[in-house]
Amino acid sequence: MLNYALISFGIAAVGGLVLAASVLRDKFAPWALSIVHALLGATGLVLLITILVQGSAPQQVLIGFVLLLVAALGGFFLASFHLRQKIPPKAVVVVHAGVAVAGFLTLVSLVL
Repeated sequence: MLNYALISFGIAAVGGLVLAASVLRDKFAPWALSIVHALLGATGLVLLITILVQGSAPQQVLIGFVLLLVAALGGFFLASFHLRQKIPPKAVVVVHAGVAVAGFLTLVSLVL
């Protein structure tokens, strides 16, 4: 199940790069891609919750989950700007991406 979560987060990351590139160029990110990005991230989080509830997950899964959950909260903050038709602060986009990458790499370290 961890592999499926990683696939979900990996695809979300590709979309996130496109979204971040838009914002960093002072353009609005595409709505459809934003929604797909959020749904893939949520899918990955649900899969991680399932792994954690089963019990015997390594501590790295919990650490990766917490980091990705923090990134998701940052994503909600970014989406609030999108809803208000404003470009979000670039620093928040960079922090969101950095935390998400840290969570993803924490989980990847279990597989490699």
